[in-house]
Amino acid sequence: MLDIKLIREESEFVKAALSKRQVDAAIIDEVLHLDEVRRALILDVESKKAERNAVSKEIGRMKDKQEREAKIAAMRSLGEEIDALDEQLKMSEARLFDQMAGIPNIPDPDVPIGVDDKDNVVIRTVGEKRDFDFEPKAHWDLGPELGIIDFESGVKLAGTRFYVLEGAGARLERALIFWMLDLHIRQGYHEIYPPWMVREEVMFAAGQLPKFADNLYHDHEEDFWWVPTAEVPLTGMKMGEVFEESALPLNLTAYTACFRREKMSAGRDVRGMKRGHQFDKVEMYKYCLPENADLELDNMVADACATCEQLGLTYRVLLQSTGDLSFGSHKTYDVEVWAPGVQEWLEVSSVSNIGQFQARRANIKYRPADGSALQFVNTLNGSGLGLPRTLIAVMENYQQADGSIVIPDVLKPLMGGIEVIR
Repeated sequence: MLDIKLIREESEFVKAALSKRQVDAAIIDEVLHLDEVRRALILDVESKKAERNAVSKEIGRMKDKQEREAKIAAMRSLGEEIDALDEQLKMSEARLFDQMAGIPNIPDPDVPIGVDDKDNVVIRTVGEKRDFDFEPKAHWDLGPELGIIDFESGVKLAGTRFYVLEGAGARLERALIFWMLDLHIRQGYHEIYPPWMVREEVMFAAGQLPKFADNLYHDHEEDFWWVPTAEVPLTGMKMGEVFEESALPLNLTAYTACFRREKMSAGRDVRGMKRGHQFDKVEMYKYCLPENADLELDNMVADACATCEQLGLTYRVLLQSTGDLSFGSHKTYDVEVWAPGVQEWLEVSSVSNIGQFQARRANIKYRPADGSALQFVNTLNGSGLGLPRTLIAVMENYQQADGSIVIPDVLKPLMGGIEVIR
């Protein structure tokens, strides 16, 4: 959530920033109007309450009973006015809050202006695409032929965009998760195993609600929300808390399954397992001082890239354009790996600086070492990495002419002696 003070004092700057995201800046005018109404109501209520307090003291000193009763009657009427104004103020604050909650984060000045992901800018490419002396197969052919992916059973169990991993395929997925968690721990992250369901206020704090309600799975009876990413519980863990400055940065990593209805991607990536309603992901998350956010963003991108490098995957880093930024992002880098079977660059990580956007929604602050007033922390998040696209890239890059798949060296200790999937 943006700072109302920023909107009041630099409204034209905020409008210009939002216009780069193709957001109608008229919402800022509406917010300013609601804020003026709210502030006027506050002044009116406070004035009348001050009057009531003063007259109450005056009544206590009155000797004349008739005059006192007349004042009491007048104060009863004033009390009714105050109650009505309090209700108006409550409704006004709710309307303002709803409008504020729907405004996306403003982009960093470094973010290129664009309409969608086609306007993202490639920053660097690392590694060479493997030169095959045979026609590489896509994972949707490789997996079933090796008996490690069962698409039919996935459809039987849950419908389209579901699949079953079995045997060495299930073990390879598990090995990737375990290995990535261990790598991030070595990189300085603290492992968390959070719930995969959270309360509504946690979804709001992370910026998922109300914007993405239609893309989330929700148990209406118990009011549980299935997490679309571990970023959500990692934000919610610190809701309402205050860090000491010396405790920052705090680096966290977590594995969860992720659940998304994928309404926003209807018709995209429908073949294979590039995009599903349930998938595994290892997440990286940082709480830091606002002035260190750029450095921490670079560090997190480097950590995601190290994961690709140690897996021996060719990858590239892109800077997202304003048209591709997520709702809460201030600045985002995508990390994509080359998958030779599907002949595509597959996004396996989006690493984002969220600024103080989530912290403001979640009321997460830190106490400066100099004793000055509490400040909102800065949050960052990134996949490290997301599956199954990492699994796809491993399968397709490590395939052999006979249809087998060689296990990457870093994963072999976790494969129970399996070095080649045949």
